[in-house]
Amino acid sequence: MARVCSPTILTLSDPRYTPLVIPTLETRRRLLMGPGPSTVHPGVYEALAQPVMGHLDPLFLAVMDQLQSMLREVFRTRNRLTLAVSGTGSAGMEAALVNLIEPGDEVLVCVNGVFGGRMCDIVERLGGTLRRIDRPWGEVFDPQEIADHLRDHPRTRLVAIVHAETSTGAHQPIEEIGAICAAGESLLVVDAVTSLAGVELRVDDWQIDACYSGTQKCLSCPPGLAPVTFGARAVARMEARRSKVPSWYLDVSMLRDYWAESRRTYHHTAPISMNYALHRALALVLEEGLEARWARHRRHSRALGSGLAELGFRPFAAAGHRLPMLNSVHLPESVDDAAIRRRLLDEHDIEIGGGLGSLAGKVWRIGLMGESCRRDCVLALLGALDQLIGSGGAGARSAAETSYGETAPEATRT
Repeated sequence: MARVCSPTILTLSDPRYTPLVIPTLETRRRLLMGPGPSTVHPGVYEALAQPVMGHLDPLFLAVMDQLQSMLREVFRTRNRLTLAVSGTGSAGMEAALVNLIEPGDEVLVCVNGVFGGRMCDIVERLGGTLRRIDRPWGEVFDPQEIADHLRDHPRTRLVAIVHAETSTGAHQPIEEIGAICAAGESLLVVDAVTSLAGVELRVDDWQIDACYSGTQKCLSCPPGLAPVTFGARAVARMEARRSKVPSWYLDVSMLRDYWAESRRTYHHTAPISMNYALHRALALVLEEGLEARWARHRRHSRALGSGLAELGFRPFAAAGHRLPMLNSVHLPESVDDAAIRRRLLDEHDIEIGGGLGSLAGKVWRIGLMGESCRRDCVLALLGALDQLIGSGGAGARSAAETSYGETAPEATRT
């Protein structure tokens, strides 16, 4: 018979008992210029510190109503079913797909980076019939490719595509794809995790059926919520489902009852403080104005690109399709990826991102998102790089300053 060993249980009075040492929380202010999260505005931190209320308190329900109105403005939509899912951008991705895909549904996923691949994984987990078209990382899809696929596969129920591919810095044109999908039975689902409030996005005008994002990118809010919006065709698809949504937590048929003014049916305890934070972050976006915010991202990206070129960095994403808020660049052969990024963090308190997958060690991903998209941020990074990999002068910083031209000092968020 096998011998069973009983564990030794120490009591508090046993001399061998070592009491737990409670660690102190240590944080440090960093300049966040990676692929996310981005720097958080002081006003958003103030909102986080507001007193917690109950999730059915009339005052909090009013906050939810205001959140929905502001999200519709930022998404550029009139969709009633617009809300903030409790979870990060990946929860938004799952919420869109689990509610709109049933087993056996033919689904086309456009893959040109990491996040298209993630959508493929979810489709397979849901029992969908996955069909994918691929582009080399850094390139984008021609709408005609999607039109050709739908012509050859007329039973396609859903098309999923990434607007701003965070792994590559590629900016996918969406404007024509919605009309292509609307001409048939296909719904269009767009990943706007990195693009919302950073580049132009018009859910209604572009006939996007479902769109999701995250709070930690161009909204400059801590990670923890996923804004989502569903149009009329998507709602009709959900209401005609033949099977239950496989995720209870992300079942929009129940979530919308909590967010609907006429019902307010309890579903889960909302992250109250994160909703406060998103409320303030959206207010800041709308105070600045979407068009002005889009222009700000373009302007600072141009200056950053001028400085990086001075140091020998080359853009990775295809010309004409480069994201201003996520600048992906080839590393010069002389630059040690991990060593320089670590020195940026340790010596300058600046975070940037390395490459993912096959791009690891070959590219950097530099974020200019929301509050991190400012002149002082660009010049701080380039000044640090001048010291670490430049000739000791200020060539990169000077190139960026030349790009800016003789302009007046900027306000906090410009």
